[in-house]
Amino acid sequence: MTNSNERAFLWRRFTLREGILLGFCATFIILARAGLRLHLHLPGHVMFFTMFFFLLARGCVPKIGSATLVGLIVTLASFLLGMGTKGPAVFVKFLLPALLVDVAGYIFPSFVNSMVACVLVGAVSAAVRALSDTWIEWLSGMEGEIILQKTIITASLFAFYAGLSALAVPSIIRRLRRNGLIDQGTDELPEQRVSVP
Repeated sequence: MTNSNERAFLWRRFTLREGILLGFCATFIILARAGLRLHLHLPGHVMFFTMFFFLLARGCVPKIGSATLVGLIVTLASFLLGMGTKGPAVFVKFLLPALLVDVAGYIFPSFVNSMVACVLVGAVSAAVRALSDTWIEWLSGMEGEIILQKTIITASLFAFYAGLSALAVPSIIRRLRRNGLIDQGTDELPEQRVSVP
């Protein structure tokens, strides 16, 4: 459980423990991309790991900006490690789905407790991420019909893998809360919590 004496230090929003949890999620996304990349020759399979840890970050640290911070760390690390093959477009690659997870958390704070909501948020975020590559193909002069077909297939595969990984998130969050490893899902700073004797 969160210690009431912990101090928020990241933008006066996240405690040290929460920052470490988010850092672990970002690290696992990088490791998944670098070492666990499956050679399936199918677009979108990397989203299995990416969306899983975005959703897990939101569930472990239920505060606005948690998933976005993970996306920012992954973006900067990918850019510095040369993993972004599309240059500055790598910022959209990770920040866009992370922002959508945080938007979903703002509208429906407890969505990580629902398997259906997790799958829906993960699938939609991944599909929108797939759509972000369309403008690159359009600028390269690809025919509109080919772009449309490729976008539909890519978005469907992205959504499939993301939804598949999201199925496990609610049960993992419940297990972590049951064992007292994370808090119970409040979106408050530790100093604002009132301890009950």
